[in-house]
Amino acid sequence: MKRVITFGEIMLRLAPEGYTRFIQAESFGATYGGGEANVAVSLANFGMAAAFVTKLPVHDIGQAAVNSLRRFGVDTSKIVRGGKRVGIYYLEKGASQRPSKVIYDRTDSAIALAQAGDFNWDEIFDRADWFHFTGITPALGENVAAICLEACKTAKTKKLTVSCDLNYRKNLWSREQAGKTMAELMPYVDVCIANEEDAFDVFGIKAENTDVTAGKVSREGYKEVAKKLADRYGFKKVAITLRGSISANDNNWAAMLYDGDNYYFSRDYLIHIVDRVGGGDSFGAGLIYSLLSGYDNQAAVEFAVAASCLKHTIEGDFNQVSVAEVERLAGGDASGRVQR
Repeated sequence: MKRVITFGEIMLRLAPEGYTRFIQAESFGATYGGGEANVAVSLANFGMAAAFVTKLPVHDIGQAAVNSLRRFGVDTSKIVRGGKRVGIYYLEKGASQRPSKVIYDRTDSAIALAQAGDFNWDEIFDRADWFHFTGITPALGENVAAICLEACKTAKTKKLTVSCDLNYRKNLWSREQAGKTMAELMPYVDVCIANEEDAFDVFGIKAENTDVTAGKVSREGYKEVAKKLADRYGFKKVAITLRGSISANDNNWAAMLYDGDNYYFSRDYLIHIVDRVGGGDSFGAGLIYSLLSGYDNQAAVEFAVAASCLKHTIEGDFNQVSVAEVERLAGGDASGRVQR
């Protein structure tokens, strides 16, 4: 069985019920999630051996975060225990023309204060095939960026495939900080994953004839973006999700995969969104699963987009779908008819 290691922060998610605004809320639902944790859960649900690495306090909230992963079969044995707090994010779900809103409360979380000596990457990567992280993790601080760099270097010496979802977050760092730090990590990355804005926000590479706020996404423009990324950093593959935002509830959804020679575009989906948080992570997990499972490039991008399409219909950060469900959708059954 293929083994994937992911590294990042898992947070407590606090969200008002339904589409209630923060200022209206009298109670908040509590769940857990975070970029690389979301990927690990998806992969475990797909039947792969997935391990999530982070640092969490030894108190009950830290244990609850660990338990949220264990229930899906994620290996939590490499999670370091220590520190005083679990990061929190508050989510207000948008509707129609009102966008969703996220407020972070993650300063001085256990992982944000972690040090290089907390993690034995040679041991963590034992018998592993793939290492995944996102641009959110090095954004937590220079110390965490240094840990990411050490992990990437060790992964390459052990011949793991390394993937990174650029995942730029303006609330965590500036474009200048992101560009400088991520440029140091990219030479170790084999598979780069980005959305329609990341390449510009992190590396200043902009797609022509595209207006994200107007929902206009140019396929030709993103072919050039993928090529520039691959040429600059030597990626073996570049995957870019293409989201055309009609409103907070309705999006057009597709993706492209570039292998250095050819471009592979998925089919387009019109999705009515239940919860979009974790949509990019579910795409990354679908891509990792399909590539490790030997899918060809066209089938891989179709599987990844279908997995992510389904995630948009599921509450919470985690994509709770099976391979069979994803393959049914990727195979063309988008009817939504009752399965009996």
